[in-house]
Amino acid sequence: MTTKILTTLTLIFAFFHLRAEVIRIPGQIYIFKPLTMLMIISMAVYYAKKQRHVYSRLIILGLFFSLAGDIFLMLPYHLFLFGLLAFLTGHIWYILAFINGRSINFMRRSLFFFIIYGIVIYLILFPDVGKLKLPVLMYILVILMMGWQAFERWQEKRQIGELQAFCGALFFIFSDTVLAINRFIEPITGGRGLNLSTYFLAQWLIARSIYLASISQ
Repeated sequence: MTTKILTTLTLIFAFFHLRAEVIRIPGQIYIFKPLTMLMIISMAVYYAKKQRHVYSRLIILGLFFSLAGDIFLMLPYHLFLFGLLAFLTGHIWYILAFINGRSINFMRRSLFFFIIYGIVIYLILFPDVGKLKLPVLMYILVILMMGWQAFERWQEKRQIGELQAFCGALFFIFSDTVLAINRFIEPITGGRGLNLSTYFLAQWLIARSIYLASISQ
């Protein structure tokens, strides 16, 4: 019941945040985006209290750094780099969660697809990111590493929790791709809504994976 309530509150706060973005009400944006993430973090903490394993603690750390990234990205543009660094750190915690109890094999063929995606996206963004070329490159490498390890974990465990985490990682990559195009190249029609809805879904799926992923450990 608790998780159903938290999920319902997540949906409600996410809706009001998206509404505030569309009709441009800054005060509500500053309130409802952090509240949405806090509901997702609360769900993760609720699961972690029951499961008590390393995976859950690492995921929660990733969620908190994502919340910090959200706050920085709502602030003036010159703080964008701090938001980028906060999300990058969050992804590192997710990577550590996904490799927990496993080893990384760089000879896996699945890595090829993530590398190709990263190259294409970076080449698209490169002319427009200005002084952020290196930070953006580092961020792309880390988030794709996160997605790759989520995939590899699912391939190894074949459990529903791992599948949820992998789907969450894919939605995160997609969301950040939309965000980057919107910010650095040109706005996509409906791009902000697409970016935010897939972002919240990504975080919810990754948080949700704590409970079900524990079954396979």
